[in-house]
Amino acid sequence: MSQMIKPSQASLNRKARRAKLSRRDSAATTWGKGFVVKLVLMAIVNALGIYIVFTAFGVGSTALAALMIVLLVALDWVYFSRKTLALKYLAPGLVFLLIFQAFVILYTAYIAFTNYGHQHTLDKQSAIESILLQNSSQRVPDSPQYPLVVVEQNGELGFAVIDPDEKVIKAGTATQQLTEVDGTFTGSKITEVEGYRIVALSELGKRQNEVTQLRVALSDDPDEGAIGTQTGTVGYQFISTVKYDAQTDTMTDISTGTVYHANDNTGFFEADDGSTINVGWRVIVGFANFAKGFGDSRYAQPFLQVLIWNVIFALMSVITTFLLGMVLAIVLNDERLKGRKLYRTLLLLPYAFPTFMTAFLFAGLMNRSYGFFNQVLGVEVPWLTDPTMAKVSIILVNLWMGFPYMFLIVTGALQAIPGELTEAAKIDGASPFQAWRNVTLPQLMISLTPLLIASFAFNFNNFNLIFMLNGGGPRMSDASVPVGHTDILISMVYKIAGLTGEAAPNYGLAAAMSLVIFLIVGSVSLYSFKKSKSLEVM
Repeated sequence: MSQMIKPSQASLNRKARRAKLSRRDSAATTWGKGFVVKLVLMAIVNALGIYIVFTAFGVGSTALAALMIVLLVALDWVYFSRKTLALKYLAPGLVFLLIFQAFVILYTAYIAFTNYGHQHTLDKQSAIESILLQNSSQRVPDSPQYPLVVVEQNGELGFAVIDPDEKVIKAGTATQQLTEVDGTFTGSKITEVEGYRIVALSELGKRQNEVTQLRVALSDDPDEGAIGTQTGTVGYQFISTVKYDAQTDTMTDISTGTVYHANDNTGFFEADDGSTINVGWRVIVGFANFAKGFGDSRYAQPFLQVLIWNVIFALMSVITTFLLGMVLAIVLNDERLKGRKLYRTLLLLPYAFPTFMTAFLFAGLMNRSYGFFNQVLGVEVPWLTDPTMAKVSIILVNLWMGFPYMFLIVTGALQAIPGELTEAAKIDGASPFQAWRNVTLPQLMISLTPLLIASFAFNFNNFNLIFMLNGGGPRMSDASVPVGHTDILISMVYKIAGLTGEAAPNYGLAAAMSLVIFLIVGSVSLYSFKKSKSLEVM
């Protein structure tokens, strides 16, 4: 006969706690004040989510819309179910992690394997429409005249016309076809267009080329052509000088007869002689961006130099700021020092000042010709123009900006160390330095090592300081790409992406190099965190 096993007291206590939490959770899932508050908050979340879903569908992003629907259903289930107490607390953090971390990393990885960049920003269908619209330079004979005004919306020029058949106002831009809008007109003169600003005739003279080259599609059918103007007051129908054949997937130049075949490997329409139409589309290129970034000497040679400097900069930033912050924290931790609160407040002022403003301020102070430092010294020190001096200057500026943070966290860590440990060391005959070396420092490192690792990761990608202080200069004379001696990897990627205007945009290459930076920082941080655990058992 089997003997019945009685549940332990610990097991009974766990069941009691679960029952208590379940009752507390059920109070928030039944009608009451808590439930009403939750219902309102979830209604706001769902409204925002539905808006994102419709917006995603509107721009053709079906995948994003589907993911948003799944996320909304999951959130509603979590917050209206009685069986998901733990997830109610975890859900906000998980959502932010998915949106701001996982999605960004995955999308960057996707871009890294595409040719997304100059001439390849569109999908194929949009590229076809853009080619047909841009080549709408042949005026349709005997086309009707459209009374027209040049308008502007969000910085983009467009046309507003009076439809001669329907007698209504239609407006659009280079990226948006003509659609009916509310407005007023007298005879053939348009006086108001809702949602647009009518550009004055005095302003058109400065933007004449932009106006005469502008084409606005008549409809979503590319064969109907577009509206163009030469005077800014009368529009005519123009048709494209190229024609697209969907069956053969080719573009034909009507004037020359040249046939361009779609090349889905390069994302261009190419002729037999190798010439291409200047608008392409995004395609998957595999590891081509990685091969270009680390196999092409134009990028590989400066990449190695920048990587070495990047590591030195991150290490020196952590070491210098930590040492200065720790020394000041130890000095101001002495209770015999009068006015400690005032001194601590003054030392925190650089930390309270905006980072980019501090960088701009030092850029002026270190100007070689009229900077304050050189005027005081009476010499022209090349603080930011000499390669070596520029690197030293960046580390010094970062020391000024970063030591208050280290001072703050070391002060907190020192106050958390039991005073009995230091007193015991002194009783055993240890000198002040020995007590600090064998008692205080180990205790500090246990609590501060994770923060030092995080500081290394931050400084490894400290784009603001580099870009705001001297833009990564001075430029490397032997590099064929726009890279400077003080550029770190992230600022180099910024320049390669073409965001400074010095190079053609190449977002695919920039994304590939960003992934490498992520792997470097992630690997170093993971290794450091594993090593830091050994300090806790020492």
